[in-house]
Amino acid sequence: MDKLLYVAMSGARETMQAQAVNTQNLANASTTGFRADLESFSSLPVYGPGYGSRVYGVASGMGVDYSAGSVIGTGRALDVAVNGDGWLAVQSPDGSEAYTRAGDLRVDSLGLLRTGAGQPVMGNGSPIAIPPFDKIEIASDGTISIQPAGAAPNTVSVVDRIKLVNPPVADMGKGPDGLIHMKNREPAVADGTVQLQTGALESSNVNSVEAMVNMIQLARQYETQVKIMSNAQENDRASTQLLRLA
Repeated sequence: MDKLLYVAMSGARETMQAQAVNTQNLANASTTGFRADLESFSSLPVYGPGYGSRVYGVASGMGVDYSAGSVIGTGRALDVAVNGDGWLAVQSPDGSEAYTRAGDLRVDSLGLLRTGAGQPVMGNGSPIAIPPFDKIEIASDGTISIQPAGAAPNTVSVVDRIKLVNPPVADMGKGPDGLIHMKNREPAVADGTVQLQTGALESSNVNSVEAMVNMIQLARQYETQVKIMSNAQENDRASTQLLRLA
């Protein structure tokens, strides 16, 4: 009986873990440039004295879905989407270099160029600072040009260039901050072949319908595990009563 309870309890716990990952993906279905986390179940035997006749499921992370989301035109000068493979380099909360596909950029009150989530965008060796401007443009190679505030309309000043990288996805992974990091924690080398599409944003690659179906399926699996634990408890009570009669 204890083996039955252990298997059911373990299954319920792992199902809750998988549900948490699926819920996070669903919550970010409208987040610009979001990459979905992958989760799967594997079967492992219960080791112990005797023959291993019990098997329970284990939910384990399978990495990140790096497939691209759809590109939506916005017409906004500071909105950019990466064409094909590649990443925008940003500064993570711990100060290290990280990478994202979220191109909803803005200039804060201090003149720093940031993503919509607040991460400073990296340029040539440091976060990009934008002087006061009347007009700003981002070229397809990431070069940022401005018309300085109060300057003539034909005055153009190049400020910096957004660092664009394209390392192998096998060398990358998602961190607790939701950003993509190099597994060796070393900054990736800038790649001049990565191109941007200005006036557009890349949507999340989460399939909302698939995530909803997974949520229902995981909820049913959890209910099944709970029912098994209830049945085990009822069987234990019945066995105790039979022993008392004997």
